[in-house]
Amino acid sequence: MRFVIAPQEFKGSLTAAEAADAIAVGVRDAVPGAELDLAPMSDGGPGLVDAMLAARGGERIETSAHDPLMRPVLAAWALLPDGTAVIEMAAASGLVLLSTEERDPLVATTYGTGELVRAALDRHAARIIVGVGGSATVDAGAGAMQALGARLLDAAGAALPPGGAPLAQLDRIDFSGVDPRLASTDVRVASDVTNRLCGPQGAAAIFGPQKGATPAGVRALDTALRRFAEIALRDAGVDLLNVSGGGAAGGLGAGLMLVAQATIAPGFAIVADAARLDERIAACDAVITGEGRLDAQTAFGKTADGVAKLARKHGKPVAMIAGSIDAGYDAAAGAFDLVEAATPHGMPVAEAMRAAPRLVREAAARAAARLQASGDA
Repeated sequence: MRFVIAPQEFKGSLTAAEAADAIAVGVRDAVPGAELDLAPMSDGGPGLVDAMLAARGGERIETSAHDPLMRPVLAAWALLPDGTAVIEMAAASGLVLLSTEERDPLVATTYGTGELVRAALDRHAARIIVGVGGSATVDAGAGAMQALGARLLDAAGAALPPGGAPLAQLDRIDFSGVDPRLASTDVRVASDVTNRLCGPQGAAAIFGPQKGATPAGVRALDTALRRFAEIALRDAGVDLLNVSGGGAAGGLGAGLMLVAQATIAPGFAIVADAARLDERIAACDAVITGEGRLDAQTAFGKTADGVAKLARKHGKPVAMIAGSIDAGYDAAAGAFDLVEAATPHGMPVAEAMRAAPRLVREAAARAAARLQASGDA
């Protein structure tokens, strides 16, 4: 029996690779003769670099950059054998780099992400994939644009300070100093959301609060992003307001569209293609995926849903290992043949996260045993 094991990270407790390893041990416990094919996955958020390195091999590189508050940080990215650079914006501009008290998207910047793009250009990357999950920012990628040579100026001709709020004072974008290497480089933004830049479902309204924005801050940021879009349309002829995914990561995709002619694509599709996941699932008997929390959003571009759809395409049974299951999740409408919750009912979250390797392993053993007993595996 051959299993493809394709989880994403269990946020805060296991990387995708660690989750795949834990699931593999559980499957071997239940089905000792099983043949296992491990394919750690990502939808473009944290774990993208590891997933791409696992799929393709390559070099992990550490680069000095700046965090969302412009403090020095050492950020890792990958250079694949075919010359593709893989960057996680969270490595330099992520929420994980800030304490709760430091979170403030009005001043947080994506400048460090732009520095990583520049580092990839220095290594002669032919293509650059930027995963945009886990950000601390709502600056429309303005910081990244500045790091790559664009000048964002106010009415007096002064450069705007970092953050999303100053974009309300934007008067002109000067592209004359943009790194010329971007013109011949294929830049792709890997995103798992389709939110637009502005409005009720935009970057500020949906993602601002989790990054520290107050209701007044959300309103200020949305106004600032609209100003940015107005000037982008006037100075570059690009309509950022109607771009699906333009609001991901606080609008980083929008900024990279302006400065690097980037395209936005589903993160899962990018990783699945690199990992040849379709053909690997076609050759297996059963699939096991997993994520930290199974909820109503799982079906909207998340890794587990993408894995399940490929399994369905090939008629393979698919099991889901969930760290926890939200009360709003509708199992009847789910894409999985079976779901196993890793966390026992009533266990405190902190305890469950500490015990994640064991809990995921045990859940995987239960799932594999059920698949085998049903004859699906």
